Amino acid sequence: MIYPLLPLFTVAVLGATATDLGWIEGTAQGIVALMTAWAGIRSDRMGRRVPWVRLGYGLPVLGKALLAVATTWPLVLIGRTVDRLGKGFRSSPRDALIADVTPEAIRGRAYGLDRAMDTAGAFVGVIGAAVLLWWFSRASRAHDARPFRIVFAIAAAMGLASVALAFLVKEPPAVRDAAPAPAAPGTTLALPAAYWRTLAILLVFAIANSSDTFVLLRASDVGMSPWSVVAAYALYNLVYTVASYPAGALSDRIGRWTLVGVGWAIYAAAYAGFAVATPALIWPTFAVYGLYTALTDGVGKALIADHAPRAYRGRALGIFYLGTAVATLVSSVMAGLLWDRLGHAAPFWVGAVAAVLALVVLVVLRPRRR
Repeated sequence: MIYPLLPLFTVAVLGATATDLGWIEGTAQGIVALMTAWAGIRSDRMGRRVPWVRLGYGLPVLGKALLAVATTWPLVLIGRTVDRLGKGFRSSPRDALIADVTPEAIRGRAYGLDRAMDTAGAFVGVIGAAVLLWWFSRASRAHDARPFRIVFAIAAAMGLASVALAFLVKEPPAVRDAAPAPAAPGTTLALPAAYWRTLAILLVFAIANSSDTFVLLRASDVGMSPWSVVAAYALYNLVYTVASYPAGALSDRIGRWTLVGVGWAIYAAAYAGFAVATPALIWPTFAVYGLYTALTDGVGKALIADHAPRAYRGRALGIFYLGTAVATLVSSVMAGLLWDRLGHAAPFWVGAVAAVLALVVLVVLRPRRR
């Protein structure tokens, strides 16, 4: 509910610049990255994933409450950081848990289902946010903070439900009984060379992929009202939801790198579309962008899990999240600078070109599994 409203609230209501927004998103992601790596390593050593999942769904409730009362963009930064800190605690243990209990032959399908269900919730939340924002904005002045604050407060209250549901998840015996094995020859941090090559290729693309808040800001920039920006983001989530499970299942059959490569090519096309966006073009561009995410998000996690020993999956996924978040920090700050100094289309042209270069790296360097 909050994510598509955040750039509109921060820039249009609180008066922050696009560079400030880049620092907010980048800093929050950087802190998340450190916590994700740490939580993944600790979950390996403890042999327990579920406590991290529960904590990870509890902290965002506090973060959303802070956003509801923020009056300046530094307070948005604090609230966003607390919210993302919870994501840092839960992400790698949760994704390692999925791999722990799933046969390799259907691992892509499992991650696809995870992404589909997660994004289905996001779709419902975004639709709810759009309706609520429209309803409470009818009698409000332009740039009024009240409708945003109401939606943020509702989101915080609903977050309590996810905390309660997390306590229904039990620790599988297979995770509790797993013990770290000695590192094999030719490994670094107990992770094989194929893992590091896979990680490097994914991070090359991550540098091209700035925060999605700039996509939402672009939609507002071409003249869309706040509630219609949220509706366009709902379309993105709808496509993402519908395509995630088939994409994961297809990666089990034809290979994960093929799906990732197609997704990166679609990303380049979508970013070029955002660069030349008009109010009419923005809608199909959001749909195409949702297809890119469906083809790459869960499949990328399955790729990491494929190349990580079972006892070190939390570590492997944590390092992946760490690297991705650092790359997002760099790309988000750069996107904000490009937006403010070269024009609003500049971040998207740069992202499209960088994605094509990452695709070339993928074709040349991708590891072949035995």
